[in-house]
Amino acid sequence: MADAAKRSPYRKNWGKSPWNIDFHPEPHAVPKQVDYAVIGGGFTGLATAAWLRHLRSDKRVCVFEAERIGAGASGNTGGMVLPESSAGDLPGLGDVLGGFEQTIKELDVDCDLDLRGAWEISRSGGIKNSPISWKDSGTLRVVRELEGGTADPGKLVSGLGRAAQKAGAQIHEGRRIDEIVFENPLRLRCGDKEIRAENVLVATNAQSLELGGIVGRAKPMFTVSVATEPLKPAEVEVLGLDAGKSFYTVDLPYLWGRMLPNGGVLFGSGLVDVNDWRELNEIDIDTGKAAELIARIEQRVRGLDPVLGSIGFTNWWGGPILIAEDWQPLFMHHSKSERVIVLGAYAGQGVALSVYLGRWAAEAMAGERRLPQWG
Repeated sequence: MADAAKRSPYRKNWGKSPWNIDFHPEPHAVPKQVDYAVIGGGFTGLATAAWLRHLRSDKRVCVFEAERIGAGASGNTGGMVLPESSAGDLPGLGDVLGGFEQTIKELDVDCDLDLRGAWEISRSGGIKNSPISWKDSGTLRVVRELEGGTADPGKLVSGLGRAAQKAGAQIHEGRRIDEIVFENPLRLRCGDKEIRAENVLVATNAQSLELGGIVGRAKPMFTVSVATEPLKPAEVEVLGLDAGKSFYTVDLPYLWGRMLPNGGVLFGSGLVDVNDWRELNEIDIDTGKAAELIARIEQRVRGLDPVLGSIGFTNWWGGPILIAEDWQPLFMHHSKSERVIVLGAYAGQGVALSVYLGRWAAEAMAGERRLPQWG
């Protein structure tokens, strides 16, 4: 792990997404003691750290990231910004989109947020004069419009990192937390170093289920995406995407996507099963099931409409997601300590939700709010 902080935020074997993470945190010596330790440097961890310092500017807040910030799901997501959770609304969840928008505004994060809306599409039914009419195991049409939109994940990771650092949080890249020893104070083992912490947030999502004590409670998986070359405005209009709305199917086979700023279209679909989260690190999008899924997406995209029949692709990549029972996010105290919070399992719908719940986690760690009771 000595040179992990020098690595690209993207694993080469996972491909290359269209996003760019341009923030590099200031280096710091690993502290011996902190008030709040955040494990994981994605959307959740960075948002929590930034908000903790907003609430408790006199407390020491440190983020510990095993690789580079955004190296996992956050830097490899598609940037779809959707309301609620993958399980729908949950008791006490509140306004996810409104809370997300307010939080990034207060933290001064510019992530090209575009909330023009999102479409649910299906092979059965459809609204009158559906702007989308694609061929994909049937005719895909818009069945419902909902709130939502898109953001640039690279800019969101970078902006949250800057906000956390500006607020006074330390971000330690290349520092994997191997174990939490449940004593008072808590002890975090990081290689040959040990950090004592009063409170901890585990926000590693699909990468390190043991730390959060959620082995068997959530399943790590890998999903893939492709981005097309830029389309002409007339071609975008033919596809029905000139309104700039993101889309996803409500039936199978699953397909989701969005417009990109350069005029290309991002499409994603498919899941690769793993028996252990460590297998995620070894997945190569050029071989095996991941390569098959990417080839299948390319074929499906070219068959959606004649304007895509010979389309080229500019990006191929994948990333991890974590799915818990009933697709509900996990947001709870660790079974071994009330001073450790576990947050993740957004089931592919974590762009807005992770930041929204990250702020909630900060408020809970600061003693200002209770955790929800979801299952």
